[in-house]
Amino acid sequence: MSPMGALDGIKVLDLTIIVQGPQAGVLLADLGADVVKVELPGVGDLARWIPAAPGEPRSGYFELCNRGKRGITLDLRTPGGKRALEGLVRTADVILSNFKPGTMEEWGLGYEELSAINPRLVYGAGSAFGPVGPDATREGADLAGQAVGGLISATGVDGGDPTPVAAVIADHAGAQNLVIGVLTALFHRERTGIGQRVDVSLYGGQIWAQASEITAYLLSGRQPGRPNLGHPLIASIYRLFRTSDGWIAVVGVPTANWAGFTRAIDRPDLTEDPRYAKLFMDPADLAELLKELETIFLRRTSAEWADRLRAEGQRWAPVQDYAAVVADPQAWENGYLVRAEHPDRGEITIIGSPIRFSATPAEPGVVAPELGAHTEDVLLEAGFDWAAIEALRADGAF
Repeated sequence: MSPMGALDGIKVLDLTIIVQGPQAGVLLADLGADVVKVELPGVGDLARWIPAAPGEPRSGYFELCNRGKRGITLDLRTPGGKRALEGLVRTADVILSNFKPGTMEEWGLGYEELSAINPRLVYGAGSAFGPVGPDATREGADLAGQAVGGLISATGVDGGDPTPVAAVIADHAGAQNLVIGVLTALFHRERTGIGQRVDVSLYGGQIWAQASEITAYLLSGRQPGRPNLGHPLIASIYRLFRTSDGWIAVVGVPTANWAGFTRAIDRPDLTEDPRYAKLFMDPADLAELLKELETIFLRRTSAEWADRLRAEGQRWAPVQDYAAVVADPQAWENGYLVRAEHPDRGEITIIGSPIRFSATPAEPGVVAPELGAHTEDVLLEAGFDWAAIEALRADGAF
């Protein structure tokens, strides 16, 4: 028998859509929580309809962010849907929502109303811009978080167009912040018996994700600049280099590693050069050295450089595309990628949990629920009898 997950016994009602909220729900599910996905009848989460690729009807967003959950449909705008959710809340530990701030309150399902039904409830809310302020009620998605939070202005190269990150990084950061908040509130509840509301946003998550760079601006009054293959605040050999067949990242050369680095690049004559034998260099000296290193790294393949840098104990990493990541044994050894048996598609590869536990291992789910697949089961578990369920159906609740 598999060991229980750390969150075994925790019941989560996941009302969220797209990525920020659903990924928070799937992280909780991976850790053992019983997560019930609540969707609008007939339409469901809009992420269902974002195809993974042309000609591929399945959605990468939906499959990842909803695996391992059970799925029900409720129209929360109807009296029956509201009544059903209130019944589910009575035995729930957590509810998650990332509708525009004020929406749940308009439906009579805000924190005040639901906590009156269940004072132990942890109410996790995600938004684009934050729960208060002049932009609170504006809708948004990942791109809005990247844009307003400054990330788009801080990527790419000097003189280039603003450059969003290809991954929905604001959504992912928001999801992780929401999970941290929910788990903290659950811990507090174990001490006090009282739940609370937890708010996170795409905007706040992006400010925190760039806290070092924004703090540098606060201290200096100067924009750090764009990375240009490295990092604008790190005056060191901390950047990407083109090789004869690709790219490689050199992740800083501490002074203790400098001699080994010069051997790896066949330039031992640089070992005693006082301009370079230090972690942080004068910007002009660094620019001169980087220009020379660009020429040196073009002389060998990425694999050859990997062997040489590894032999000298250097800090480096290959620049991998997704195909290389999926083929990387390091990802498999750590469970970041796992094989799983899907009831319809046979053996498939799925993303594993990024967190490892020694006693309560995370167990990634495999199947995302079909729309409304578990509605009756979940309502029965919550204490609704068949007559009540049929009445809800007649009222248009699902």
